[in-house]
Amino acid sequence: MDIRLLDYQSTSAAGINLSNLRDSIDRQKSGLRPNDLAGSDINTWIGRVSAVDNIELGEWQSRNNALAKLGYEQGDIQANVEALKQQYRPSRLGIVMGSSTSSIDRTETAYQHLEDGALSRDYKQANVHNPHAPSLFVAHLSGITGPAVTINTACSSSAKVFATGARWLAAGLVDAVLVGGVDTLCLSVLHGFDSLQLVSENQCRPLDQARDGINLGEASGYSILVRGDDGHADTGVRLLGYGESSDAHHMSHPHPDGLGAKLAMQQALAMSSLRAEQIDYINLHGTSSRANDLIEGRLVASMYPSSTQVSSTKAWMGHTLGAAGITEALIAVDALKRGVIPGSMNLNELDHELCISVSADNMERDMSYVMSNSFGFGGNNCCLVFGSA
Repeated sequence: MDIRLLDYQSTSAAGINLSNLRDSIDRQKSGLRPNDLAGSDINTWIGRVSAVDNIELGEWQSRNNALAKLGYEQGDIQANVEALKQQYRPSRLGIVMGSSTSSIDRTETAYQHLEDGALSRDYKQANVHNPHAPSLFVAHLSGITGPAVTINTACSSSAKVFATGARWLAAGLVDAVLVGGVDTLCLSVLHGFDSLQLVSENQCRPLDQARDGINLGEASGYSILVRGDDGHADTGVRLLGYGESSDAHHMSHPHPDGLGAKLAMQQALAMSSLRAEQIDYINLHGTSSRANDLIEGRLVASMYPSSTQVSSTKAWMGHTLGAAGITEALIAVDALKRGVIPGSMNLNELDHELCISVSADNMERDMSYVMSNSFGFGGNNCCLVFGSA
């Protein structure tokens, strides 16, 4: 099946739209800031999107929904959805959203305003205090009436949306799919990761010998998937393959040999009918934790030649959890289109145990195939391969 990305947009601390993100990458300008999340005194850096602070949504109010709305309004995503609704009918479009927290930010606030032990009127929001909230809200926002699902597989959530969307198209369930991901900063997330001793007091340094932990951020991203043989054969970038696995090794620690991650990469390559040496660039999961970067780096070194360039882009906006998959997949897609590989920002000295082709600086290079890796808690893994149209 020829699956195309008709359009895509990304919103994060590195830029509220694709144009801003490109500018941040080109200038190697990070969107991280010292932690200023209300109610938190953790000494760390975060990727907060301040533009969502004053967005009012009434009965749909939550920070997560506000960021979903902000992202949906960027570029031509909304206009393209409207055009596809006219072409196919709203019921023939689907929605697949990825998130790890949904609107837990709103639930935290609701518990701070309990009245006699119960939710007050303003916080009785059944469609918000709900793991499925992202897709419910995006359906409300877009007017799409076809199937809608929310995927929650930790940090691989919004990478898996591409695989699900592609299967829906191949099965003829829909004629176009709005895939996306959104996650926002909240106290549960920030203090939860701090309790795992994963949060750094410094700006994160993925793959660096001196890395000492992650920074957390928030983001939303969208893409529209269509079939190339439905009149879109000259459109966009192609989704060539995907691989999904769950090794279930540990709740938060990756498998020491990266077995599930390896299986996901092998599946993605096999579906794409590509050899490892044909992959020009891999956007690594690269969280900047000691274990993740070492295990992923060793695995990539064992599977790919030195001609495959790699980098982690989390130093631009932080680890955006359930939105990381789509954020970094779209960075890889845009690298393919522009011929600019983002550097691994803040990399001063590569981990001594790694032998991979990575640079702190951006690199101009003509490419044909790129991969994006997303590895989540519980061993939930997803790898995506994209190719030129």
